[in-house]
Amino acid sequence: MKCPRCNVDLQPAIRHKIKVNACPSCKGMWFDCQELEQLEDEVFDFGEHAKGTLVTSAVPTSDKCPECGAFLNRFRYRFYDLEMELCDRQHGFWLEADEDDRVLELMKHEEVDLQRKLIAEDRWAATLKRMRSGSFLGKLRDLFR
Repeated sequence: MKCPRCNVDLQPAIRHKIKVNACPSCKGMWFDCQELEQLEDEVFDFGEHAKGTLVTSAVPTSDKCPECGAFLNRFRYRFYDLEMELCDRQHGFWLEADEDDRVLELMKHEEVDLQRKLIAEDRWAATLKRMRSGSFLGKLRDLFR
């Protein structure tokens, strides 16, 4: 496989305990679909369904997929300010040097936000339950008598 940017042979590498193909020249990395999911799962424990949309729209580039040679498409990763490229034929994702670290950072942030939302929803549900209880409604009625 060749680097989409440098056209040099990609070399096997380990990034965050995941075997990927990396460019020795530009330090970019090729992640297949499962490898990107595995990377995200390093820091995100709520499952695939809770991660949100990965790609909404993509723009063609002149870079080619290392596996099939089709043109890669650039997209914004999960609505964040991180742009990466993907093969429309589902072969994988091209990440530039250290963008895998940025994916981990964003997924950590996403998990914290999701935890905060779940806690807030639980507290709101408990508040509504207390408000609907007979004792609360009785106290409220007594207040206006």
